[in-house]
Amino acid sequence: MARVAVEVGLAHLDRPFDYLVPAELSDTATPGVRVRVRFAGQLVDGFVLERTAGSEHGGKLAFLEKVTSPEPVLTPEVAILARAIADRYAGTLADVLRLAIPPRHARAEKAAPQHSGTAPDQPPMPTGPGWDAYPQGPAFLRALGDGRNPRAVWAALPGEDWPRRIAEAAQATVHSGRGVLIVVADARDLDRVDAALADADVGGHTALSAASGPGERYTRFLAGLRGTARVVAGNRAAAFAPVADLGLVVIWDDGDDLHAEPRAPYPHAREVLLTRAHQAGAAALLGGFARTTEAQALLESEWAREIAAPRDTVRARAPMVTPSEDDSRPADYGRLPSLAWRAARDALKAELPVLIQVPRRGYAPSVACANCRTPARCPACRGPLGLGTAQGAATCRWCGKIASGYACPACGGRALRASVVGARRTAEELGRTFPDVPVWTSGRDGVLASVAAEPALVVSTPGAEPVVAGGGYGAVLLLDTWALLTRADLRAGEETLRRWLAAASLAVPGDQGGRVVVVADGALAPVQALIRFDPGWLAARDLAERRELGFPPAVRMASLTGVPAAIAEFLDGAVLPDDAEVLGPVPIGEDQERYLVRTGRAGGRALAESLRAASGLRSARKRPDSVRVQIDPLELL
Repeated sequence: MARVAVEVGLAHLDRPFDYLVPAELSDTATPGVRVRVRFAGQLVDGFVLERTAGSEHGGKLAFLEKVTSPEPVLTPEVAILARAIADRYAGTLADVLRLAIPPRHARAEKAAPQHSGTAPDQPPMPTGPGWDAYPQGPAFLRALGDGRNPRAVWAALPGEDWPRRIAEAAQATVHSGRGVLIVVADARDLDRVDAALADADVGGHTALSAASGPGERYTRFLAGLRGTARVVAGNRAAAFAPVADLGLVVIWDDGDDLHAEPRAPYPHAREVLLTRAHQAGAAALLGGFARTTEAQALLESEWAREIAAPRDTVRARAPMVTPSEDDSRPADYGRLPSLAWRAARDALKAELPVLIQVPRRGYAPSVACANCRTPARCPACRGPLGLGTAQGAATCRWCGKIASGYACPACGGRALRASVVGARRTAEELGRTFPDVPVWTSGRDGVLASVAAEPALVVSTPGAEPVVAGGGYGAVLLLDTWALLTRADLRAGEETLRRWLAAASLAVPGDQGGRVVVVADGALAPVQALIRFDPGWLAARDLAERRELGFPPAVRMASLTGVPAAIAEFLDGAVLPDDAEVLGPVPIGEDQERYLVRTGRAGGRALAESLRAASGLRSARKRPDSVRVQIDPLELL
């Protein structure tokens, strides 16, 4: 008898099913292997969860049709994790397993090396002063090397070689005979971590990336499964990767929205790793130049400890940050305020490159009041206004209405001006301002991994900033900051500081001439946090406000999106917790709306269970209109 998780994504069928095992498949139909079974008259894929002697089902049982592969790709640890994540996010096990297990590649499966069966050599403990800049750093490494399970939130210093620090933590963990799982947001970060692990003595590692192709990716997946690689690094899907004797999970820059899975049930890599660390009794490290409110909540609950450098060390390593609202600029300064222009000029004279961060990649601008620069919003729906074509009038980018006769609510001014200009347009203007200096752009049209430590202007969109090979930027200019600060998003301040710190941390220290000029009001909280390089202060402030307002992570919240009739039926069938509060609806698009369901942290499990049950009720009734359910969504407003 085999208990099978069938790959059917219907909520009312989210349970294992029992199948008889033919005698010829008895030896290969082991727990974790892929199988083919007949379900509702069709052949579907599935995974064997366990072998049992009998079944509680009183009806007639079908036989397994085929063992697709004898490779046990679903380990017991990952199976338990997938079930927990499905329950946490009100999803189905089948949907989570599709994210966790890559498609089989038969040729790669046959060619992948098997584990030798002998214990790998124990690498030495890492040496060097890397973690000594943090008072808690050496103790953290010792705990990993001794086989203990510390949990930490790490505030990386400006200019920190963070891939090397992570590789040192991995080496210490492998020294204790355990495995490591590292998750980063994008391919550039993965390449840096891969290179750092190659330089460190970790006894073999592998990097999981969809860019490597299905065959190579499956080969690397098998390296972690078969134990030939003790350290596995990758992007968000790697959070489910099999690792033998897991001792440490690491996530870098957990605030990056690339860590959030865009497919149902929309799990976040941070929550997957923290759940996995809890279940496996492993250590955990959340690192970044910035800090999320979720990481701050872990610190305040004492689930994790802080790893941070003393303030005098931060000041010695950080560039000098200056806010600038100066709008008086000669024509030959291009888009740069005078302070930013001087910082760029001085850095170029010092033979160092200059980084200019611009929130957009193209030409299309938003508009703001020409007098006070207050972002222009639509009088009808409060959406952002953009440049229109109807007699020069601005047009709402949400509802499409023409805002004729617009008057600024702050100063009454009627003139509008472009407030955000794209990276390509900025590069063209700066090329005219500094005619003898090469100008490079990095963004969606082409991301630069690194630039040389020589005079150049690098115009980048947020998240695409290239590192300087063997050095840092002489100046970092943060332009069009209102595009980030005024987003209609509860996380606008947190996300803005994260983008700024990622760029500012690439500059050389202040005593070497490093300058950061942020074109924003110096009294704003994110600007203050940037000036002091103190993301913990802003995270604690935001978390206190979230508690007062009743938003995650202080509470558990679910987002329900769909057509009005479908959501009404969904809510009617949901037995919500007693303290649940339903907020909404809010129109989303032409025919859809969104509700928020809020409950306390203690009621989070009951909320997810009630939403799963309501989804199962609708799928059993074969309702055509789906309702999108997201637990603790990133976008709350």
